[in-house]
Amino acid sequence: MKLLLFLLGSSRKMVFLITLAGLLGGVFSTALIALINRALSAAEPMSSAFIAGFAAIVVARPLINASAQLLIVRFSQQVIAELRINLSRRILMAPLRHLESAGAANLMGVLIHDVQAITNGLVNLPGVAVNVAIVLGCAGYLAWLSLDAFVALLGVIALGVLGYRLLTAHAYRVFKHVRDDEAKLFEHFRALTEGTKELKLHRERREGLFDENLQPTVDSARRYGVTASGSYVLANNLVQLLFYVLIGLALFAFPRFQDVAPHVVTGYVIGLLYLIRPLEVVMDTLPHFARTMAALHKTEELNLSLASVQGDTSARMPACPPGAADRVELADVNYTYRSENSQHDFTLGPIHLSFEPGELVFVTGGNGSGKSTLAKLVTGLYPPDSGEIRVNGTRVTEATRDDYRQRFAAVFSDFYLFDSLLGARGSDLDARALAYLKQLELDDKVDIRDGVFSTTRLSQGQRKRLALLTAYLEDRPFYLFDEWAADQDPEFREVFYSTLLPELKSRNKTVVVISHDDRYYHVADRVVRLDYGQLVAA
Repeated sequence: MKLLLFLLGSSRKMVFLITLAGLLGGVFSTALIALINRALSAAEPMSSAFIAGFAAIVVARPLINASAQLLIVRFSQQVIAELRINLSRRILMAPLRHLESAGAANLMGVLIHDVQAITNGLVNLPGVAVNVAIVLGCAGYLAWLSLDAFVALLGVIALGVLGYRLLTAHAYRVFKHVRDDEAKLFEHFRALTEGTKELKLHRERREGLFDENLQPTVDSARRYGVTASGSYVLANNLVQLLFYVLIGLALFAFPRFQDVAPHVVTGYVIGLLYLIRPLEVVMDTLPHFARTMAALHKTEELNLSLASVQGDTSARMPACPPGAADRVELADVNYTYRSENSQHDFTLGPIHLSFEPGELVFVTGGNGSGKSTLAKLVTGLYPPDSGEIRVNGTRVTEATRDDYRQRFAAVFSDFYLFDSLLGARGSDLDARALAYLKQLELDDKVDIRDGVFSTTRLSQGQRKRLALLTAYLEDRPFYLFDEWAADQDPEFREVFYSTLLPELKSRNKTVVVISHDDRYYHVADRVVRLDYGQLVAA
């Protein structure tokens, strides 16, 4: 019932068309059986008009059946595309803390495996209940009629399965493209889930990921899916057509040359007519339905949980005057991580802190002191439980939080490195990126063309340099680096602290660096120290 309601909610028109095609197929099947029974019971050969009517129904029935299945294929591909796009939009708009609670593995499992399981259920649902009854009843009848013939029939079915697989070779070749697109989608979904912070801090990159990567790949997977599944349907119906031709020969040609007991012909012709196709459906679909219902439950659960939280909006904050920079202030800000046992809750705050344009601030403290939480509060990735964040004296609200985040460029300790400069603009983008590649000593390992890196398969330290390059190209007023130098060699660590950070400061950028490198604290204007969620020095 839940799956039926889901189908009706997706498209009542398509459900109606599929049902209508199925009913027409049933009508033609009934007419075909009636003609067969009449022919078998007749004392004389049938007239030419009767044979012509039989041939017309033989051709019409698989055409109707193919139409119904192609409608299901198109409908299922439409549903899977809409599910993926809808869930992707909800993930992009949901608050970071809610996504962290859901877990990247859970999100990816729903986006890939559960959605596909639902699609499998959509393809196979329409006739499975009837087909189960047909298979059991017809198999029992044939075994009762002649056990020896039934055993032989099983052997013929095995040969038919082999032939069926050979005829669907084209479909499997096309499915390779589908698998390739699925692999690309997995990477895009990985970017969607693991790069959430970077996407939330850069609206153009977020839109670029959606418009340039996600949407085209989903459309490509849908097109290849229709082609591959359509080839499978045509091959299946070709086999079915050939099977009807064999039945026609048995009915009209074989009795002319050899005496056959009428009840054997009648029983096995009708049995074969009803057994082969339902047997295929039952064998292919029964293992999928348990997964389909579980997948539908998980997908609805995730969809409802994402819909139940207030996400990002498009409200805008007052723009900073040209040539000016932003002053960010945390006023009596508190944030608490909730655990199942309230005795283990962690609270950061109250925090009273401000950041001035052109200021270089270091944040330090032991593990678990709240440094990364402070970074997410400052950048607007976490909303404070109490207190407020102000920009140039204007309070950041839930409606303006996404716009506030667009002031920041950041490289977090658990950063995600995109393989292209999504969201970046400018005709000289490649030239500017190449200049930074040289400055970061990566030009001998990475090239860039049309905003796409030649590779991201680098060491962790080199990947962080590419992430730094991306942040530089964003040219935001506020920069945050979370333990950026931890994976750098001593030589480049010196370059980072003594050259790159002062350069940002000279451009009137506000820079916050989470670091334990106390030998470089003299570079900072201030050092902020946290201890178990409390600000002990500023």
